[in-house]
Amino acid sequence: MEAKNKRKRIYWIIGIVVILAAIGAFFYFRNQQAQLTQAAENEQETVTAFIGDLSASATASGTVSPRHEAALSVDMPGLVEAVHVRVGDHVNEGDTLIELDPNALAINLAIAEQNLKLKEASLADLIEEPTAAEIASANAVLQSAQAQLDDLLAGPSAEEIAAQEANLRAADANVWSVSSQLNQAQNAIKPADIAAAEAGVAAAEANLKSVELQYTRNPSPDDFTANAALAQAREQVASAQAALDSLLAGPDSNQVGSVQASLSASNAQRDAAAANFNKLNAGATAAQIAGAEAQLAQAKASLDSLLAGATDAQISAAEAGVTQAKISVADAQAALDGMTIKAPFAGVITAVNVSEGEFASGPVVEIVDDNSLEVILEVDEVDVGSLQVGQPATINMETWPDVEIASEIVTIIPSAKTQPGSSLVIYEVHLSLNETELPILVGMTANANLITAEKKDTLLVPNRAINADRSSGTFSVNLKIGDTIEEVPVILGLRDNQNTEIQDGIKAGDVLVVGNIAPRAQFGPPEE
Repeated sequence: MEAKNKRKRIYWIIGIVVILAAIGAFFYFRNQQAQLTQAAENEQETVTAFIGDLSASATASGTVSPRHEAALSVDMPGLVEAVHVRVGDHVNEGDTLIELDPNALAINLAIAEQNLKLKEASLADLIEEPTAAEIASANAVLQSAQAQLDDLLAGPSAEEIAAQEANLRAADANVWSVSSQLNQAQNAIKPADIAAAEAGVAAAEANLKSVELQYTRNPSPDDFTANAALAQAREQVASAQAALDSLLAGPDSNQVGSVQASLSASNAQRDAAAANFNKLNAGATAAQIAGAEAQLAQAKASLDSLLAGATDAQISAAEAGVTQAKISVADAQAALDGMTIKAPFAGVITAVNVSEGEFASGPVVEIVDDNSLEVILEVDEVDVGSLQVGQPATINMETWPDVEIASEIVTIIPSAKTQPGSSLVIYEVHLSLNETELPILVGMTANANLITAEKKDTLLVPNRAINADRSSGTFSVNLKIGDTIEEVPVILGLRDNQNTEIQDGIKAGDVLVVGNIAPRAQFGPPEE
């Protein structure tokens, strides 16, 4: 029994200790909460709405590019004679950069100029009145054509027939004469001539034998007379034998051929004379009369045209020919000029693609105007709508990020660009690059701050004082009124990196608490 009472006393003691501990914890945490609340109120950041200036802006990146750049090409392929520049050279407008061989094109120009002179001379002849000599010449041609037609229509005269007949008889006589000569040449060798030649050979041989016999009986190698007689006898035998061989070979072929050729020519002359005689007796054919009449008509038309002068159509055609010839000269001159590549503007050479002695075609040299640099930005379509030409901007180069260069928008390209593999739509915006001491180069990266709008003397608050409700799309500020804080809706205007314009909701001088204000936790009954 006593043990049971002892356990009860222990339970009571433990209960009292738990209750006391709970009461102590309640007051401890309440005191801590009060201290935290007081510290939070003491640590709240406040700002004051004020009147000031504000600029809204957009940022974009781009590269430095020249406004003027050119890749100069040759109009016609050619051999490079001289290269006057290297990469990095500064040149003035009109400076000669590259020269190609002009010889072939110079010849083309000379031909075109000569053709122009001919066309101009033809036009001058058409416009100029005919001279007396030209009229007289045309009349003479007309009279000759008329006389030829009259002769054909009248037929041959007795004298003409007699003359042609005499020519025919003479041609016949000539044929008979030449035929006789051929017969004589072919029959010039007779049997008696051959017999006489054979007898001569026999006599010469007999004489040779007699001389040889005497020489054998009285040989004397040193006897000049005997030796001469022997040589003469042998020569007589050879001469007689040659004469006999010539007779046996027949008539001289060269002589016979010459006479035969003369006979062929005589026959041809006789045939021609006979044809002319027959033609004269037959009179003019219809074709001959028609040809003579056509020549007469042409001669008369030429005289009439000469007297009447050139027609408007002829003059127009000649003038068109002169115009076309002038165009050809201009084209040839332009092609020749194209053999000399000159700088179209002052700038710096960025590429030379040929060397002396090479055969050049296509782009040969590249040049940029380094005095007209600009920055080309790629601006998102969300921001480009707030931009317009003339708006101010500032530029910072990646190479010199701490140096700010004043600029403005000079061009907004109206057509959009899309990046491969992306749905992002961008527009090119060109900024002027004012004079600066920085050695800026083409292709450098630039970051631009584009001022899209400006407000003067407007109500502003720091950006961190604005509360945004993303679900409803509304904005508010924590307005401090005495010891209380009230959440007040506001209407926003422009905004930059630091401040936001307030169009309605508060006034200048209002004190605002920064941050969202959450309800404070309470323990126990609410304070009176």
